[in-house]
Amino acid sequence: MLEGCVPWPADVAARYRRQGWWEGITIPQLLERSAARHAQKTALVCGELRMSYGDLVTGSRRLACGFLDAGIKAFDRVVLQLPNGPEFVLAYFALTRIGAIPVTALRAHRHSEIRHFLKVSGATAYVIPDRIGSFDYREMVREVGIDAPALRHVFVAGAPGPGQLDLRAMIAAPMSDDAIAAQLAGHHPDPAEVTTMLLSGGTTSLSKLIPRTHDDYVLNARLCGRAGGFNEDTVFMAILPLGHNYNLASPGMLGTFYYGGTVVLAPSGDAAEVFSLVQREHVTAIAAVVPLISNWLNSEVPDRYDLSSLKVIQNGGARLAPELRARLRQRFGCLPQEIYGTAEGLINMVPLDASDDMLLNSSGVPVCEDDEIKVVDDEGKEVPDGEPGELVTRGPYTIQGYYRAPERQAEAFTPDGFYRMGDIVRKQGRHVFTEGRRKDLINRGGEKISCEEVENLIFGHPKVKAVTLVAMPDPVFGEKACAFVIPKAGETLDFDELIAFLRAQKIASFKLPERLEVVSQFPLSPVGKILKRQLREMIAAKIETEKAGA
Repeated sequence: MLEGCVPWPADVAARYRRQGWWEGITIPQLLERSAARHAQKTALVCGELRMSYGDLVTGSRRLACGFLDAGIKAFDRVVLQLPNGPEFVLAYFALTRIGAIPVTALRAHRHSEIRHFLKVSGATAYVIPDRIGSFDYREMVREVGIDAPALRHVFVAGAPGPGQLDLRAMIAAPMSDDAIAAQLAGHHPDPAEVTTMLLSGGTTSLSKLIPRTHDDYVLNARLCGRAGGFNEDTVFMAILPLGHNYNLASPGMLGTFYYGGTVVLAPSGDAAEVFSLVQREHVTAIAAVVPLISNWLNSEVPDRYDLSSLKVIQNGGARLAPELRARLRQRFGCLPQEIYGTAEGLINMVPLDASDDMLLNSSGVPVCEDDEIKVVDDEGKEVPDGEPGELVTRGPYTIQGYYRAPERQAEAFTPDGFYRMGDIVRKQGRHVFTEGRRKDLINRGGEKISCEEVENLIFGHPKVKAVTLVAMPDPVFGEKACAFVIPKAGETLDFDELIAFLRAQKIASFKLPERLEVVSQFPLSPVGKILKRQLREMIAAKIETEKAGA
């Protein structure tokens, strides 16, 4: 196991192999196995580009050789920050084919986050687009690279800058099948080794790195695909980032490829773009989030298209209200499927044949029969079904520890190896019903905002005496961030000034507060703790009053 990772106990790993949970294949072998059955079948659709399974295997193997030629080796960590497109898919499979480990950053991440990922992972390489909109990723590399001494290679999908390599030229470089096979002959990743590093939700600070092995991540994709009813006729639409666990393997791209289906990449969540693609490509499943579903339900656009192929719209990241699930089923004639889980492991999905009550209200059941789940109180004692408590879990695809974070072990895991989900839930049999976060986290339409991280940045403003960040209700995103600030004596602070300051810190835009409340004091408990619940109630009431007066 890669140094810095916590391995499964040997007896537990042996049991998972014996029971068939771990198949002993790698992520690239997952793709190659489907290609052996469906070589000419369309695997990926992106705009007018259509790639077969054979194309993906050949292209990723050729790019793997290019990475080897550039000096990338097995166990090298590579920060992969590409938008959805063929370059992401090929780079992901190419890196995992040679045993390098993609660290899946999102396109919204900026200097603060990327600097952290490069440092903590010890990444030797970074894969980026040239620019998206007005933002130039090549410039960001030049700024963050000085703080990443291990970084040796930068690959650019587009026009590379000085000292950077052209990823698209590497993909297009001619190479015979025999030459590819010869160069890759000595490179056979161990299925028990780390294949991918995902990012945690960052409940206390910047994201931690989540090491997933080939064994457990193939299982993750396989079981989520099974729960989603995936098969070789599945046409899955990805709108959200492929670098996120939800769209990568829960069931996502890897779940689709495991069963020999087709992945369609949507350019955006715009209703016309999404539903015209549903009609054109006969899409059967869409992975969505609350804001997208809410917008679609309130738009007349979907009525213009033939949606008869659509069987399921999945929702992940934040709970979809029962009334929206019912409206979705009625409006689009397909099933709503709630998905609740974590990049650290456990995924719960509502069975497609569940009762109406569970279909509309449940947050799902664990996808693996060997997933152990308990709901516990603050003392770690299991509570009866129906009572709220924290969800803890262990199983054949839930990690044993974060990468290079021994200080987090006791906080994140129980002494007997259960991972603490940090969510307050109720349990009814195997069905889970989510009620909120145990820790201080804002869930903005599935994007997790660490209050502590943003508060620490705001504290750096010269006019700020004290700050606390809380969730405020939002009809589209569920929650948005509201900053309560006490200015220093004699100072004033307005919203635009605060946002300009935070943008200068170069954090992801989704983390920016979307409202500022300047106050003279915070409500405090008898021991001096800020009563965030009162602030949440205060801002929610204020928003309601403003709406009523509009």
